[in-house]
Amino acid sequence: MSLLNALGLHRRELRAWAMYDWANSGMMTIIITAIFPIYFSSVAAHDLPRTEATYRYALITTLALIVIAVLAPVLGAIADHAGVKKRMLGAFMTIGVMAVALMFFVGPGDWRLAAVLFIIANIAVNGSFVFYDAFLPHVAEPDEMDRVSTAGYALGYVGGGLLLAFSLAMIMKPGAFGLPSGPDLSPAEQTLPTRIAFVLVAIWWLVFSIPLFRHVREPRATGTGRLSLGGAFRQLAGTLRELGRFRQALLMLLAFLIYNDGIGTIIRMATIYGEELRLDRTSLIASIMIVQFVGIPFAFLFGWLARKISAKRAIFLGLLVYAGISLLGYHMKTGTHFLILALLVGTVQGGTQALSRSLFASMIPREKSAEFFGFFAVVEKFAGIFGPALFAQVIVLTGSSRAAILSVAAFFVVGGTMLHFVDVAKGQAAARAAEQAPAA
Repeated sequence: MSLLNALGLHRRELRAWAMYDWANSGMMTIIITAIFPIYFSSVAAHDLPRTEATYRYALITTLALIVIAVLAPVLGAIADHAGVKKRMLGAFMTIGVMAVALMFFVGPGDWRLAAVLFIIANIAVNGSFVFYDAFLPHVAEPDEMDRVSTAGYALGYVGGGLLLAFSLAMIMKPGAFGLPSGPDLSPAEQTLPTRIAFVLVAIWWLVFSIPLFRHVREPRATGTGRLSLGGAFRQLAGTLRELGRFRQALLMLLAFLIYNDGIGTIIRMATIYGEELRLDRTSLIASIMIVQFVGIPFAFLFGWLARKISAKRAIFLGLLVYAGISLLGYHMKTGTHFLILALLVGTVQGGTQALSRSLFASMIPREKSAEFFGFFAVVEKFAGIFGPALFAQVIVLTGSSRAAILSVAAFFVVGGTMLHFVDVAKGQAAARAAEQAPAA
């Protein structure tokens, strides 16, 4: 029990909540990061120039994130007002599962179908995060949130790594799984293992979401308890007026907007960038495996660091490493270089994002968690919008992705500078005062 306590998984509802990170990890690892970007570039968009395929992938990523950024605050207000966080999470999860499963039908040249399904799946998984993240201040006590948040990311790395390893084994050795293999395969037979991997992602996402729905309780509604768009908008308008009371949380959001832009760009564009540079695909896939399995202990390590030096300082450390990754990425030429960068990413990716989530959660009133995480989602998605959009624009201006990867370093420098001015203690005091005000 002491080990589970140290890891932040000492209660059933904490483990059930963290399992959703495990559940969606296949989507984030295989569809967002590893296999689908390569499949999009080499199969679905095989008749397009590689740079053009990268450009279109960046554009569809941007479009999906714009949609969820617009929807997130309203969805969060509805979830709080009506007390339907679990129902909303389930709806978005179901849409995402169906979109990913339908990727089985994407064949050579079907880049338009691939784009539509990717946009829907991207909207769905990111929409589900609004409600998933909003449960954190309800399932975890204030002194538990850093550990619980990093534990969720660590479980995500484990789940994503296991499913990715299985999928890669099936893709590389299809005969061992009873699938067609050999030199004289039709295009449909050649792509079958990858398309089956997409279906496995959908099944994984669905099955491992069940613990959250069974064991995490729906928080009390802040409104009538009925679905009311008008009531949700009135509540959202009230929260917007109150944002001035939570200035430190707002400043944290602005800092997160900037530095998470860099993190999201590296996550979403690294594999297709390596594909454009014609790096060995074994190195590309191995790098993603490194990120997954190095990320497990380092996510827990960041939870420990937060207790020792504070979450804010631990995030600073992660941003410093990320700035170095951007500079090294500009000079990357070989598969070995890519593996080294993957090792560095694995040390900081999960911990930096997990502590950003828990640090923000500690500075907001719990009864409006979905609303505030709706704003968090807006910031997070716009962070994902600006980075890939800038990446695409630099490609247009320079004809190369090298300058684009170098430009990402600016996000970490500016975001880290803004984070420096966040007064965490003051922000937490404002949130607790808001929680006690109705009772008073």
